[in-house]
Amino acid sequence: MDSLLCLCARRVVTQHPLPALPPHLYPILFQVAFLDGRPLVLRDLVASWPFPVLHFQRLVGQRELLWDHTCIDCVQAVIQAVVAQLQRELEEPGCHSSLRVLDMTRLSDSVSGCTPAALTSWSSTDALAKACVEVSKHQPEFRSRGSKRHKGHSGAATAAPWVPGVDVHADLVVNRRSYGILRDALQAGATGPLRLKCHEFKAKYISAYEILTLLKSLDPSCVRRVDLRFRNLGLSGLLVILPHLARFPELRSLKLQHSKVDVRHLTTESDIRILCVARKLGMLPSLRELNLGSSRLSGNLRQILCDLQAPLESLELAFCSLIPADLAFLSQSFHAPALKRLDLSGHDISQGLLEPLQLLLEETSASLLYLDLRECRMADSHLKALLPTLRRCSHLRFLGLYGNSLSTAVLKDLLQKTLELPDLHQVVYPFPVDCYKREPPESRRNFVKDKELFEAAKAEFSQILANSKRIDLIWTYTPLGCRALDYFSL
Repeated sequence: MDSLLCLCARRVVTQHPLPALPPHLYPILFQVAFLDGRPLVLRDLVASWPFPVLHFQRLVGQRELLWDHTCIDCVQAVIQAVVAQLQRELEEPGCHSSLRVLDMTRLSDSVSGCTPAALTSWSSTDALAKACVEVSKHQPEFRSRGSKRHKGHSGAATAAPWVPGVDVHADLVVNRRSYGILRDALQAGATGPLRLKCHEFKAKYISAYEILTLLKSLDPSCVRRVDLRFRNLGLSGLLVILPHLARFPELRSLKLQHSKVDVRHLTTESDIRILCVARKLGMLPSLRELNLGSSRLSGNLRQILCDLQAPLESLELAFCSLIPADLAFLSQSFHAPALKRLDLSGHDISQGLLEPLQLLLEETSASLLYLDLRECRMADSHLKALLPTLRRCSHLRFLGLYGNSLSTAVLKDLLQKTLELPDLHQVVYPFPVDCYKREPPESRRNFVKDKELFEAAKAEFSQILANSKRIDLIWTYTPLGCRALDYFSL
């Protein structure tokens, strides 16, 4: 139910143009105008924003909104209002706005509907890049005007003209289609009035050369996360990228997914390259999160992580072909007691990994918040063996077991015994193996899902939750829409 303040604000934002407003009402009016999809009102609010900072995510908060055309229009309206403000400041003497920083970081967390977060970040990146390029086109003309206004009657230059500008802090996403406009925007904004300050940089399937071009244009002091998705980058390509990341002293998160790094069959040359990779990773003093998903690291995890200066808090090694020695190293390393997030999806737990995994979970039990073990070929016996250790993970918030061969009975046992974990918020369980039925011999498929059996299993799970009064615990069989825990926000 809306508060009285929200109801009054909704009444105000129906008016256009807005009446004169006291400064303390701007935040609530901005929030309501965004939630109600009123881009014209947002433009008016930003045009007269009375504070030096407009922090988008703090104003809007986390809302169950779809990233639809209305939402996109609202974000674009904010950006267009900032552009219009800069043009006024450049053209009109003495027209100085209060707004100096527009913070649009974590925008995807503000609109948490069914659309993937990457789409929200890409849409805002596109709009910001176009705005930077638009402002830069008029920059020489504006500079000329400003220079003339600051000449004396004799033609001698007086004090240097006041240079207007707004720093836009944002998370940027780039792909092949948007590379050109973002490159131009970053290069134009380095000295322009609209300056992009990237906190999180995501690049998908563009070349290593294009990645380096963009990385060189980013403000080193602002970058916190780099997420690079390549095809067939390999060790040699990784060694091209990593040296350029050392210029970001505050880099906390590095994700290198699908880069096809394969170190299973070592040669003298690849052994040297692994040592070089480890050395380059060790040059990132603030690194706390590392994702090497889909690399082939068998037996080489120690060598890759050996030069890190501080313990990792998040480690994602999904489908990395790890062997027992890798998990044994990790359980004995200084990373284990610090880990909050651990993803070991895609490993065959029946191939000697069960005992090392138990030891690793013992060492992480005091800190672990997120554990993903999907598609680990886990059977009932494996989960029963892990369950005592899982129950000692007293702060666990997320458990992923999707894609394993588990029965309704063992899932019920898991549910009942993990109810005691007070922070557990979400469990993604697999479709129970006993909820499949055999197809007739003439069918091309041996087994299909039996919806009736599954509905009965779901009813049992729901009843256990209802009896325990754990209405806060989400127990779901579908991984779609399950957003990964971001431990940085804790």
